Amino acid sequence: MERKKLEKFKKILLEKKEELIKKVNELKKESLEENFEEPGDPIDKAVTSKEKEFFLSLREKEKEILEKIEDALKKIDKGRYGVCEICGKNISEKRLKFVPWARYCIECQEKIEKNIIEI
Repeated sequence: MERKKLEKFKKILLEKKEELIKKVNELKKESLEENFEEPGDPIDKAVTSKEKEFFLSLREKEKEILEKIEDALKKIDKGRYGVCEICGKNISEKRLKFVPWARYCIECQEKIEKNIIEI
């Protein structure tokens, strides 16, 4: 991939990383604030518990994406960005624009989702 395009993807990845870090920090803050509020009745406690589960699951998903972004940034530095980790073919720019941290080309991703390939 040409240098100009790599720089564009690097910028996109860094912006997304910053956005996710802010979001995770906000979720942490909200979760901590809710821990100090003692709900009164069992229904309130159940709702609060469900909300905590939701915040934690969101935070975990955001952390997973952050790890994938970090991996993609390392690949840019090593000159391996945009190459499928399974078949070695180039990942289409269209796919990278949609999922800039993609590790697999669309064909291999579909095989993974259909359990044809295990990772």
